[in-house]
Amino acid sequence: MANYHIKRPRPFESGDVYYKSDGDQWTDTYADRKQFSTEAQANAQISNPTKMVNGFPTKSNGGFASATVVEE
Repeated sequence: MANYHIKRPRPFESGDVYYKSDGDQWTDTYADRKQFSTEAQANAQISNPTKMVNGFPTKSNGGFASATVVEE
């Protein structure tokens, strides 16, 4: 059975960082990444729904911009 993880490009350097569930953080260490048992679980984590804030539509999950789900 496949596992999945989430990665995104580093903002100011080359290379990738990986989503780490401990406190909703990102890590450079591949071994510390959070693994999801299904692709749907990983996609749900990076979903970026629009919500209304002070009457204006806002994306609520900007930390996952440019993030992708990767099958291991």
